[in-house]
Amino acid sequence: MRTNFSPAMLVDPHLAGVEKNLRACVHCGICTATCPTYVLLGDERDGPRGRIVMMQRMLEEGGAPSAETVTHLDRCLSCLGCRTACPSGVDYAQLIDASRAHIEQHYKRPLRERILRSAIANLLTRPAMTKFAVGLARLFAPIATRLPGTLGTMARTAAKALPRKSKGAIASLGGARVALLPGCVQQALAPEIDRAAARVLARRGFDLVALKGAGCCGALAHHLGRKPDAKDFAKRIVAAFERAGGSDRFEGVLITATGCGAHLADYPRLFADEPDWRTRAERFAAKLRDFSTLAVPRAAAPPRKLRIALHKPCSLQHGLKLEDGGAIALEAAGFEVVQIPEGHLCCGSAGSYSILQPEIAGALRTRKLDNAKSVRPDVIAAANIGCLNHLAGPDAPPLVHPAELIDWAEGGPVPVALEGHTFVTDVKPNRK
Repeated sequence: MRTNFSPAMLVDPHLAGVEKNLRACVHCGICTATCPTYVLLGDERDGPRGRIVMMQRMLEEGGAPSAETVTHLDRCLSCLGCRTACPSGVDYAQLIDASRAHIEQHYKRPLRERILRSAIANLLTRPAMTKFAVGLARLFAPIATRLPGTLGTMARTAAKALPRKSKGAIASLGGARVALLPGCVQQALAPEIDRAAARVLARRGFDLVALKGAGCCGALAHHLGRKPDAKDFAKRIVAAFERAGGSDRFEGVLITATGCGAHLADYPRLFADEPDWRTRAERFAAKLRDFSTLAVPRAAAPPRKLRIALHKPCSLQHGLKLEDGGAIALEAAGFEVVQIPEGHLCCGSAGSYSILQPEIAGALRTRKLDNAKSVRPDVIAAANIGCLNHLAGPDAPPLVHPAELIDWAEGGPVPVALEGHTFVTDVKPNRK
């Protein structure tokens, strides 16, 4: 593509990166088949190729974008399936991130949207506030879940989160230290995931050490276009890692939510315009590890040999570019693992997307569950808290993090979502 950025604009390293990626795009359209919103809506403006045209025009012209442009860019999930499919190597993430920051700076949204986005950025990033909100949603569920619009969507999302109790001790064997980032939403909704991961990794010679003062990774703020807030969150985490001993003390850094992990890996790009922080972010990002790479496969005999449909979050396969997702470790632990048809398509969670775009997110959830149910699983496993909570519900099989299943197979407690559950394999088909 030809571009028309002025030399003065390209002084900004973020825009320089945008321009480089725009020039790489040949408008072949291969990306459209991998885009969930294009597959659903069939509108060129709701696919990567159409959005790239709108983003280029908006960023070159500067100033306030049109409402039409904002609508179609807001519908992007940032699943990055298009980046994986692109034969020209276009980093779509760089384009959409710069565009969201531009919209946040130059476009005045309706008051209701501004309040909602501010609430997401300031409440969901604080575990105590998230726990309080979930408690209220459960308490007033008969009324709150029937509210129209976004309020009802938020109430239903919060109310279906299972009550959690952290079960089982974390064993310390004096092994190699791995810094653990507890995160924010997962810490509030499912603290047992980190405890299960700690027990699994302890059996493999790793000690998870919670990184004090780290807080939220900043992914929610970043995808809302709130770049200054995202940088503040990132600086807090990098500084906490350094204070705790950094690379000299830790063999790696782990967060058990892949959505957060993909954002952490992008920290160096976030600081493209701050060389000192970019260098520090690069040292931090070099230590990142995913649970699936640390949980070395180990033979076990699970209490139940369940059939597991493995949902690979977009952040794992398109963000971190990891394909396994725990499949090998789950199979070694004695489970039957099956792949979900259309596994490359997003489930609709995408951070705060399910709150901001409930209709599209709901349609994608239905599609994902229909595909998952087609392989008749006992359980759906997913390594991202957003996917787990979004897909959960009375119409879905139990949703469990791979760490909980592996831990259970190796002698840990039964996952919360499986307690008292009747599995598909327990139900005998009717024979006439």
